[in-house]
Amino acid sequence: MTACEQNKTLALKAFDTLFSERDRAAAGDFWPERYAQHGAHIAPGRAGPLDLIRSLSDMLRYEHELVLADRDHVVLCGRFAGTGSPAASVAAYVVRIENGKLAEHRDVLQDEAPGAESLSGLLMSGDRFPPDLRPVTPHGRSPAAGNPAISLGVPGRQIAADRLDLTGSRTWRGISAW
Repeated sequence: MTACEQNKTLALKAFDTLFSERDRAAAGDFWPERYAQHGAHIAPGRAGPLDLIRSLSDMLRYEHELVLADRDHVVLCGRFAGTGSPAASVAAYVVRIENGKLAEHRDVLQDEAPGAESLSGLLMSGDRFPPDLRPVTPHGRSPAAGNPAISLGVPGRQIAADRLDLTGSRTWRGISAW
């Protein structure tokens, strides 16, 4: 097995162990103490990703779709399903491998768009479009709570206010065009 193949296998195993198996003890073997986390949503060091998993839905799982490697860098493209949000998160991760561990990490995350929101008509991930789970009536009100819907300025693109999570973030979950 080449070094690139070994690094891809290592990165996939690390993500599967942490995000799908949720085995914090085993996952700790993949992250060094001085792990460099460049994303804004995970604390630095080994504790960052290991503590993050505690705060996420028990239904969360990582589904990889594409893995590329160049020397000590691996790019993982896939999705996080079961996030507890209306939409899954589509992710691209760049990790640097050093001494058999994930030494450094950068990511780009985006809510997965249902078919009606795909201007290209192409899937973001997987083999089918996800359902549009946002409950908005033609009158612009959420049937669940009677909350007003928020228009995104694009015809037909509204989201019920009770589906928004504004806690600690400038990004509104469920809205990929914010």
